[in-house]
Amino acid sequence: MKTKILAALLVASLPGLAQAQAVAENNGLLTNAAGQTLYTFDKDAADKSHCNGPCAAIWPPFAAQPGAQARGDYSLVRREDGSLQWALKGKPLYLYAADGKPGEAQGDGKGGVWHVVKTGSAAPVAATAPAGYNSGY
Repeated sequence: MKTKILAALLVASLPGLAQAQAVAENNGLLTNAAGQTLYTFDKDAADKSHCNGPCAAIWPPFAAQPGAQARGDYSLVRREDGSLQWALKGKPLYLYAADGKPGEAQGDGKGGVWHVVKTGSAAPVAATAPAGYNSGY
């Protein structure tokens, strides 16, 4: 399994302190640093998640830590519970709880509304990764 690091930058809350984090490409799919596939949900509005409660237990949001800052094509979405979630070009990003191993993409096409994020698609990976992301898992 080949993973290519596309971008990295996590800005910590203390000024001048930075730690590396990564968003990666795994076989043409966007993943978190642990290799877990990221998904979008067709029922989401731009910059608004419609997957909450029981839905979020199955489709955990790609969570951002408090103080995280948008960068490049990555933005932040405030969820119903007040937590922050990463979005790519306004589309909130999720993991799929049933993907047990890095690189799995069992959620692709679920219900006709869940889709993997392809790195060669209309939503390319930005030059810089989200600052302060948390896997949400």
